[in-house]
Amino acid sequence: MTRGFTLIELLVTVAIVALLATIALPMAELAVQRSKEQELRSALREIRTAIDAYKKAWEGGHIQKGIDDSGYPKSLEVLVEGVEDFKSPTRAKIYFLRRIPRDPMVKDTTVPAAETWGKRSYKSPPDSPQEGSDVYDVYSLNTRVGLNGVAYREW
Repeated sequence: MTRGFTLIELLVTVAIVALLATIALPMAELAVQRSKEQELRSALREIRTAIDAYKKAWEGGHIQKGIDDSGYPKSLEVLVEGVEDFKSPTRAKIYFLRRIPRDPMVKDTTVPAAETWGKRSYKSPPDSPQEGSDVYDVYSLNTRVGLNGVAYREW
């Protein structure tokens, strides 16, 4: 003989499942946000390390110097395309990035990776970053605030 659920047992079960769902959903959203923030930190570190390596190569005479050059790359694409090593007898290219990482906070995947970042030129003040003739630093264009209380664009 099988026993059926009473209406009260069914309502209690549904209430428990609904309560668990309301607890699990914010936790899942928080985990996704943490993951994206970790990707953002990693991408910023990767690009900034490449920019610094470019500057060091320029200071070391591996990259041809121009009169008005700051020593920073003209664009993020230069870090991937590479530059001629002027100290190399074969003029081999020096590459600083395999690819430009995307800003993980940008949802539109049709935007090229280099355009997902805000770029600050060497002559630009830190409190009001502006694009210019070179790329001194990058930042997220996202205006939201991270879990640490700091706006993404200030990371």
